[in-house]
Amino acid sequence: MQTPRAVALSYLLDEFEAFRPDERVLIALDGVDGVGKSHLARELVELTTAEGRRPIVSVSIDGFHRPRHDRLAAGTGPDGFYRGSYRYDAFLESVVRPLRNGEPICPAVWDVARDEPVEATFVAVPPNAITLIDGIFLQRPELADVWDAVVWLDAPFEVTVPRGNARFPGRDDVDPESPANRRYVGGQRLYRDEERPADRATWVWDNSELERPAVRRNDVRNLAENSNDIRP
Repeated sequence: MQTPRAVALSYLLDEFEAFRPDERVLIALDGVDGVGKSHLARELVELTTAEGRRPIVSVSIDGFHRPRHDRLAAGTGPDGFYRGSYRYDAFLESVVRPLRNGEPICPAVWDVARDEPVEATFVAVPPNAITLIDGIFLQRPELADVWDAVVWLDAPFEVTVPRGNARFPGRDDVDPESPANRRYVGGQRLYRDEERPADRATWVWDNSELERPAVRRNDVRNLAENSNDIRP
C-alpha cells in the first residue's frame, strides 16, 4: 500500500506528464525557505527515474545568487533580501533562453556557500523533458512570465522556520518573529503580499505535514475546468 506522500507524488507527476507531453516545459517549485522545495524536486526526479517516466532536469535558483557583498549592499533587512538576492538576468540567459531554443542549459553560475563563481557546465535537455526550478521568489515580476506551470509549496512560518534553520549550524532560533529571523521571514512576507504566489500557482502543495501533503490544482492556468484536491 502506498504512503500518503507517495500517492501525492504520483498525482503530481501524472499532472506534469500530461502537460504538453511532446515539448520541453519549464515548471517552478516556489515557496519560502524551509518548506521543502529541494526535497520535493529530488523525490520527483527519483520517482521519474525509478518508474521510467518523462525525463526531469532539476535546477535550483540558488545557483544564481548575487555575491555576498552585493546581497548585503542591497540592504540587510527584509527588503534587501527580497529585492537583492539573485541574478535573474543570469538565470534567464543561462537557463530560460537556451531551453526555449533547444540548446544545453547552464544550471549554475555562482556557489553561494563558497561565495565564488562556478565553472560553467552545460546540460542537454531532451525534447520532451520537464525542467524543474526550485527556489524562493520564483513568481517575481522578472520571472512571472517564463514558467509554463508553477507549484507553490505552502506551510506556515511556524513550521518552515524551524525546518529551514535546522540546516544551518548556529541558526537555532525557531520563532518566526525573532529579530534573528527578521531579514528572511520579512522578505518572504513582502513577496507573498506583493505577488500572491499561492493564488497564481498552477498547483498548491501543502507541505505542513511531510508525511501527509495535500495537493490541489488551481483554476488560474486553465489546466482543467475544476480544481482538484488530493488529500491522501
